[in-house]
Amino acid sequence: MSLIHNALATTSYSNQTYGAYIKKACNSTTYPQECYKYLLPYAFKIKANPQKLSKVSLSVTLNAVHNASSTVSKLLKQNGLSRLEAATIKDCIVNIKDSLDELKQSLEEMSLLSGLDKEFHIANIKTWLSAALTDENTCTDGFEGEVIDKIVKQKISNIVLKIARLTSNSLSLINSLVI
Repeated sequence: MSLIHNALATTSYSNQTYGAYIKKACNSTTYPQECYKYLLPYAFKIKANPQKLSKVSLSVTLNAVHNASSTVSKLLKQNGLSRLEAATIKDCIVNIKDSLDELKQSLEEMSLLSGLDKEFHIANIKTWLSAALTDENTCTDGFEGEVIDKIVKQKISNIVLKIARLTSNSLSLINSLVI
């Protein structure tokens, strides 16, 4: 076998091993299929490291929440929204941006896990992720009892469902970190 074939075979084996690790870790989350789908592309970066897995999960979630904020903000600019619809969507945007800030704080805190007080830092991350999840759910709670365009409501609900699942999975992975 040539050197290139050996390298490719080793890389393929490593990716399979890392993929199996990610699948096993994701099975402990509330939404294992989403977890695996979003984290598998980073298998080579994660390797079999729980801390890297958690950090990548937070990064993926942060990116998704950032995109959600942009998408929902664009919906606000849609013509024909009533004042009530616009106000409800604005409240939702505030909640999503709060979630974004909490995810940024969580990711920053991850860099402190190599130092002292790991338990303290993990507790902070758990608190911020729980708050982010609450903010995401509060966004769609604002639609209840309100007359909102069905299409707009469904779009926002789908967006928020995706980011809430990613946030929940990140929290599950953080909860499984052994200190």
